[in-house]
Amino acid sequence: MSESKGIRDKGKDFSTLLITTQQIITGTISDSNGVLPGVTVAIKDTNINAITDETGKFSIAAKTDDVLVFSYIGYKTLEVTVTNSNVINVTLQEDATTLKEVTVNAGYYTVKDKERTGSISKITSKDIEKQPVTNVLSTMQGRMAGVSITQTSGVPGGGFDLKIRGQNSLRAEGNSPLYLIDGVPYSSESVGNSRTTSVMPTLANPLNSINPLDIESIEVLKDADATAIYGSRGANGVVLITTKKGKQGKTRYTMSVSQGVANATQFMKLLNTEQYLAMRNEAFANDGFAPSFMDFDVNGTWDPNRYTDWQKELVGGTATYKDANASVSGGSAQTQFMVSGTFHDETTVFPGDFGYKRGVLRSNLNHASENQKFRLSLSTAYTVQDNDQPAVDLSRTAMLLAPNAPALYNDDGSLNWEGSTWENPLAALAGKYRTKTYDVIANGTIGYVLLPGVELKSAFGITDTKHDETRTTPSTIYDPVYGAGPEFSSLIVNTVNRRSWIAEPQLSWAQQWRYGKTELLAGGTFQQQKGTRLVQQGNGFVSNSLIYNLASAFSVNTLQDQQTDYKYQAFFGRFNYSYQDKYILNLTGRRDGSSRFGPGNQFATFGAVGAAWLFGEEMFIKDKSILSFGKLRGSYGTTGNDLIGDYQFLDTFLSSGVSYNGVIVLEPTRLNNPNFGWETNKKLELALEAGFFKDRIFLTLGWYNNRSSSQLVGIPMPATTGFPSLQGNLNATVQNRGTEITLRTVNFQNGNFSWTTNFNISFSKNKLLSFPDLATSTYRNQFVIGEALNIQKVYRYTGLDPQTGVFTFEDMNGDGVLSGLDRQVVKDFNPSFFGGLSNQFTYGRWALDVMFQFVKQDNYTAAAMTGVPGTMGNQPTAVLQHWQAPGDTAGFQVYTAGYNGDAVDAYFNYYESDALIGDASFVRLKNVALTYKVPERWLFGASCKVTLEGQNLLTFTSYEGRDPEFTTYGYLPPLKVFTAGLQFSF
Repeated sequence: MSESKGIRDKGKDFSTLLITTQQIITGTISDSNGVLPGVTVAIKDTNINAITDETGKFSIAAKTDDVLVFSYIGYKTLEVTVTNSNVINVTLQEDATTLKEVTVNAGYYTVKDKERTGSISKITSKDIEKQPVTNVLSTMQGRMAGVSITQTSGVPGGGFDLKIRGQNSLRAEGNSPLYLIDGVPYSSESVGNSRTTSVMPTLANPLNSINPLDIESIEVLKDADATAIYGSRGANGVVLITTKKGKQGKTRYTMSVSQGVANATQFMKLLNTEQYLAMRNEAFANDGFAPSFMDFDVNGTWDPNRYTDWQKELVGGTATYKDANASVSGGSAQTQFMVSGTFHDETTVFPGDFGYKRGVLRSNLNHASENQKFRLSLSTAYTVQDNDQPAVDLSRTAMLLAPNAPALYNDDGSLNWEGSTWENPLAALAGKYRTKTYDVIANGTIGYVLLPGVELKSAFGITDTKHDETRTTPSTIYDPVYGAGPEFSSLIVNTVNRRSWIAEPQLSWAQQWRYGKTELLAGGTFQQQKGTRLVQQGNGFVSNSLIYNLASAFSVNTLQDQQTDYKYQAFFGRFNYSYQDKYILNLTGRRDGSSRFGPGNQFATFGAVGAAWLFGEEMFIKDKSILSFGKLRGSYGTTGNDLIGDYQFLDTFLSSGVSYNGVIVLEPTRLNNPNFGWETNKKLELALEAGFFKDRIFLTLGWYNNRSSSQLVGIPMPATTGFPSLQGNLNATVQNRGTEITLRTVNFQNGNFSWTTNFNISFSKNKLLSFPDLATSTYRNQFVIGEALNIQKVYRYTGLDPQTGVFTFEDMNGDGVLSGLDRQVVKDFNPSFFGGLSNQFTYGRWALDVMFQFVKQDNYTAAAMTGVPGTMGNQPTAVLQHWQAPGDTAGFQVYTAGYNGDAVDAYFNYYESDALIGDASFVRLKNVALTYKVPERWLFGASCKVTLEGQNLLTFTSYEGRDPEFTTYGYLPPLKVFTAGLQFSF
């Protein structure tokens, strides 16, 4: 009895000792930018662990002398020994050397970066949030190898030109990538119309509806292994946009505000009044004529002592940026949520009250059962855009207007028409370009684990876009002396409705074997998109105040009335096998069906094979050299392309509006082609990935060779058919071959200071390999076999005639006449190489990011933006170096006021010569972001970040035009932006 009691007493003593030594440890984990949710806190050599909540807090039961291990992907692992204190706060240091462990979104599946067999580039919210931009595509510029992005307008809501590894299709519209927002396809086709968007050189980009601050990550899939699972939709690459989601932890509230200004990056160097008038007078003297009564700038009508810098006056204003964001998120281990709202308000650099507003309301909900077998996610986003811009861009006027042109306003504040001697440029601002766009994107995923490793799930999504676009031309744009009443006013209306739905059931299986693992995925895609477009024009209104009411127009014409119905279905599969985590094989395939092709051609099969060898894991290398990671990967496969529009293979008709015997006549617009089929893109890639010194230096070298054939173009037809062309597959082949290099280095990482560098550069060459009967086709002046698609055939400039002072050009065919047949010099406008260099510095609570973008390319020179030197209109200062006397051989040709026909003809030939195309290479300070994290103790535990950001700050170039990257004549280039902001979290 006493022995039993002794055992109980010993057990009681042990229990008492355990209770006295074990305690609840709490604390907060953060980095230099703020608290870190999702950090794993584990007791070393045990299975006991906890995870920090949304506020970075954790709680775990531990004993004195236990070792807590704090680990988080992308950060250095930290170990802390438990003492008598029950509060442990730690700060983790970023560790760029572990980034290969990051999971990459490949669309239908995820894969660790080190195990992927395909080419995927990624940026995260850390890169995106530091850029004061309104379109998500801006955040990708210069940050991804092989991804070329050019902003085509500085006007809010403007367009972008994006090419992933070059131009595959002869048709410009056939090169758009596939955009997926949380798995839902979002049409790359713009809702704008060329008749209404005259203020922009290209149609507005559809991704304007997405707020960059809502994005968690962007992945770009480039090679066949990564894109083949998307079949025809991935022919030109895939852009995967993943929005932010709620995370486990206490409810977290975040609010941020920012405000900034924007200006034109630079102006052209134009003649002042003295130089301009000297040019004009010399031109009349050369021609032997006196100024006419219409030459108001030099005949004494306009003040010869007046000077106005019209670039500053018309496009030199200051645009303002305002952003406000708020979100609430949190949830339990089973259910997480997030609701966010954002508002953006942006004005323009044009005179007047113009602006762009965007509001976004987004929500998501994620749920998993306690046994983790059932999973559900729902996301919704509603976006409203309101864009109010002038109907015309004043950039070209600002360059051409004479520097001594009259004042804009009279003394009473009314517009000055200076006795009808000029068209006051501000009058054009009475015309308006307005758009209102409403976007709904919703998606859901539901899944259930049937057996260990076997999951059945299905994804659903819808999009609904409504777009109303108008452009007005009121009679008030005309000089009042002409007496133009509202009957001369006009309105163009573009109304678009587009709806789509998608359903994608999927079944996946994963099995870990003794020496490897296998993953299988099978699924299907069912998608439909319906759209309507109505474009109408009203002419003559009772009053300008009724100009937006078509019922008040004297006449209304329907310019376009279109209904489309696109159906798409596919079945896809993936097989992945990894042996010893060193040898990886990935097979993907897809059977596509598209309604855009005729019977018998609607279905096609695409697939790819990818393989990787992680040679750094081989025993003869591992832990025995400076090499810490090594991988060779390659892929080959085919994808298709159906970006040709709807009904292109059918006979189509359009109402002519002409009545015959009381019946409206139908006009044929397209011929049927039953052989209309898929474009095919074959892709080959080889790549090396290597890490050195524990991945402090990480290098990726990639080489690709893509060939696109069966080009969908308009095949020229004889004039006797009544049609210029027949839509069909041309046996032409386009090749894109290039090399991509990315380098990440951890230059310094110790204590409170770290410095990392990311560099990427892409060398690419686009070439037309074959084109049957090109010399006799209507494309003979557009393409050249062996050259790139984005070319111009121009005259060869041979210099100035020293006797006449007129430009001369080579007669290439020797027939003694300069004609279009002599435009044989080919100038390639594709960049030879492009890339970016970014550096991230952190010191304590400070963080500085500096990013440079660079491009090696040719472009039209500043002279292409103006007219014939000597005629009415300003010129670049470069024309001051010109021919003045026999024997001169350098500079511009002789000035002419327009009476010297030889000089005028020569200058128009000059426009179409290689002399007007020069080096437009540049290095641009694309982005600078400075962040300071305010100590939490100052704000009673709340988190606050202060940010200063700049975009397009400096450009280093020998180019003398407005912007070397901007290739669109007469429109506003992208702006220079500065913003300051505050972000609070609690």
